[in-house]
Amino acid sequence: MAPKVLVSDALSETAVQIFRDRGIEVDFDPDLGKDKDKLIAAIGKYDGLAIRSATKVTEKVLEAATNLKVVGRAGIGVDNVDIHAASKKGVIVMNTPFGNSITTAEHAISMMMAVARQIPEANASTHAGKWEKSRFMGVELTGKTLGLIGCGNIGSIVADRAIGLKMKVLAYDPFLSEERADKLGVHKVELDELLKRADFITLHVPMTEKTANILSRENLAKTKKGVRIVNCARGGLVDEAALAEMLKSGHVAGAAFDVFAEEPAKENVLFNLPNVVCTPHLGASTTEAQENVALQVAEQMADYLLTGAVTNAINMPSITAEEAKVMGPWIALAGHLGSFAGQMTDEPIKAINILHDGVAAEMNIAALNAAAIAGVMKEANPAINMVSAPIVAKERGIAMSTTTQGKSGAFDGYIKLTVVTDKRERSIAGTVFSDGKPRFIQIKGINIDAEIGEHMLYTTNKDVPGIIGALGATMGSHGVNIANFTLGRTGPGANAIAILYLDQPIPEAVVAELKATGLFQQVRPLEFEVA
Repeated sequence: MAPKVLVSDALSETAVQIFRDRGIEVDFDPDLGKDKDKLIAAIGKYDGLAIRSATKVTEKVLEAATNLKVVGRAGIGVDNVDIHAASKKGVIVMNTPFGNSITTAEHAISMMMAVARQIPEANASTHAGKWEKSRFMGVELTGKTLGLIGCGNIGSIVADRAIGLKMKVLAYDPFLSEERADKLGVHKVELDELLKRADFITLHVPMTEKTANILSRENLAKTKKGVRIVNCARGGLVDEAALAEMLKSGHVAGAAFDVFAEEPAKENVLFNLPNVVCTPHLGASTTEAQENVALQVAEQMADYLLTGAVTNAINMPSITAEEAKVMGPWIALAGHLGSFAGQMTDEPIKAINILHDGVAAEMNIAALNAAAIAGVMKEANPAINMVSAPIVAKERGIAMSTTTQGKSGAFDGYIKLTVVTDKRERSIAGTVFSDGKPRFIQIKGINIDAEIGEHMLYTTNKDVPGIIGALGATMGSHGVNIANFTLGRTGPGANAIAILYLDQPIPEAVVAELKATGLFQQVRPLEFEVA
């Protein structure tokens, strides 16, 4: 059955057609996102939801989205999506961070020029029939110092344009390396130094707990007298009331805002103040940007729904279509390793440690880890997937560690997963053979070559005569057919394991009877999802 996508905000017809051309059933209802009750009533039958900023993907919407796998936001901001709730639900949230970058950066530069030369006020005055040439005295940008708060995708474009205008550029960004700063031609500084030195300050950070109110009253007081402040990023980054006071006092010479703490902004303390330029969230409002982000989100969602490729996801590691093909068997292996450990573990898990060796260490480690964690957690909650598993594990206080190493054994690469509880550590390793099939290669330190089957029985025992006979006789007496089996041991008379591949789920009576023989230390039925 073809995946179904709902487009609940205005997207271009070309973008909608992308879904159709790729065999995805799509319903285009651009006004639905504005009615949360209708959206909740409709969302249950869709695999994907394509939105802009009008649709609010709340926890209640997600609760009703019983089939939803992906939310695609045409644009960079995902403030209108409950990311935490989506992650717990196992829904991937994608955005399009690059489609409107140039447009937003250009708007920031335009706003900076507008406030520097008081263009909106001069325009209104001239239209009113006044000729107040001496009233509108501006400042040049050349030679001035621009302070960037955030130097990521959009911030770096603003930096490039500002350097072209012969401005000196400072950047505060904890994630900006010195090498990257040198390449961009900006000087990396701490926030206090930026506030003290900048003639213009422009913000280019997302709205998070750490960035909220980053230009607080206290930080605004640290700015250079006569500074001009531009915000085309997100509302809530600046204390608007404090800024209004400093504009009135003259400490801040001007401000240009495209975003506000509350939107739509019908009233705001900054409105009607002299030399304050305001626009209604137009950062991404160009024909080119709107088309770019719409096409990009349609392609991304289609890729995921049809091939499993993950691009620009907020809550999951990205996996390209090429990676998805190569990594598919390895992701399946990681999930099977986690599933084995989860099914074998009855007590609370304290830690999950994952080792990636050889070729596995060169792959998308975050995606492999997510699959392994999901496998572990599914025993307790079958609804968990690669998106939700890391969130749930963190909430449960499970410590995570990852180690990578070069090829160290007979295999080109392998993954070893260790689950730690208060009572024990349990390890299992696996690899992918040349036939593309995952295999278990070590359990409890015992080397083994075991394919993964849908219905398996795992036993541990001492290596003594009669084990295989007991297993066969018990299965036969209950009408359970053994399709295949694999054995492993540390040595004659030492610790041994047996894995039986069965044609059906194992009845509890079989497990009870095997335990009653006294031959086995462990008898555990295992079930795996096998493609």
